[in-house]
Amino acid sequence: MRGRKVLGKSLVSRNPLSEIESPFQRWATGYNEETNSEQIVPMKSRIFLLLVAFHVLAGSLIGQTAPPASTPTATQNSPAKTSAPPDGKTQAPVGTPASSTPTPAAPAPAAPAATGQAPAQPGSSAKAKSDSDESVATIVHVVNEVRVVFTVTDRHGRYIKDLTSNDFRVIDDQKPTELRSFRSETDLPLQVGLLIDASNSVRDRFKFEQEAAIEFLNSIIRPRYDKAFVVGFDVTQDVVQDFTDDTESLAVGVRSLRPGGGTAMYDALYAACRDKLLKQEQTGPVRRAIILLSDGEDNQSHVSREEAIEMAERAEAIVYTISTNISGTKGKGDKVLERIAEATGGRAFFPFQMRDVSDAFLSIQEELRSQYAVAYKPANFVADGRYRTIEILAQDKGLKVRTRKGYYAPKQ
Repeated sequence: MRGRKVLGKSLVSRNPLSEIESPFQRWATGYNEETNSEQIVPMKSRIFLLLVAFHVLAGSLIGQTAPPASTPTATQNSPAKTSAPPDGKTQAPVGTPASSTPTPAAPAPAAPAATGQAPAQPGSSAKAKSDSDESVATIVHVVNEVRVVFTVTDRHGRYIKDLTSNDFRVIDDQKPTELRSFRSETDLPLQVGLLIDASNSVRDRFKFEQEAAIEFLNSIIRPRYDKAFVVGFDVTQDVVQDFTDDTESLAVGVRSLRPGGGTAMYDALYAACRDKLLKQEQTGPVRRAIILLSDGEDNQSHVSREEAIEMAERAEAIVYTISTNISGTKGKGDKVLERIAEATGGRAFFPFQMRDVSDAFLSIQEELRSQYAVAYKPANFVADGRYRTIEILAQDKGLKVRTRKGYYAPKQ
């Protein structure tokens, strides 16, 4: 034993670095300080323990750095939340379909810029826009100004075209009004509806009335300025030509009509005012008129005479009626035509002879070019949708004023 120790000392003195031993070196060589003796540990057991320690350490590092089970798509700004089960494996988000095909997720809200402002709540911009739209939509501006077009004739039926505002008084709902404007209107753009009765009762002179109507349209419709449409009616209404300024197309529409069936005149007038005149675009003042050719004998309508008149008043249309009665005496239908024309500010014509039909169309054409327009502010105006009467009185008692009898106030 002494000889070995002496030999060990002599070797250490030759190599100073060998005196510095790490704990690992001591463990590897089996040195035991307490017993001051060397114990030799089998080499295979040491290697086995080192491998086990290395395997545990590597497994722990791999578990901490493992990539997520799924990678967000390009449209996602943040990964879906996952829940970690006890076994440490990553689960799919709750609600994901059990399918091998990935389902694209809805894009998440973009992160706010670093401006110190709080991020906007979801839907706040849409709500603000909705509130803004609602505030605009609820602004109601009631225009309390009434515009009326009228004609003036003398005792002999001649049109008077040189009058001024001082020659009239306007009474609205039985109260005097304040005039805002007055002018002579001889050149207003026209919107004309030609309604032709095509029932069996007008068969005898239907062809002549068609040609008279075509001549009227050719004379009164100016290209790029006036427009007209043509409706034929018996039991139902048929728009044979919609609004146009092409007189040739209007003529084709008139000639396409064939008589036959019953008569639904009120329905035809009601529909023409509601569906055509009221829906026709107008960029400025226009003159709206309906020329109605019929015998006035309605037997198929769903609306009443007064309902048809009311719709014409809402459309601000003057109705001119031309009777197709050739009996020589005024019948029940003629009185109906008179009532419609009078209520809307138009005229009723009773041409007992063929040539009188053309004369009636000429008189209508002259009247449409010989009118006055007045605008006034009603007294005690209330936007309640109520019907209000209109009276325009000439200072000269020998003059006759013809205009619509009233209007419906807008309803707020």
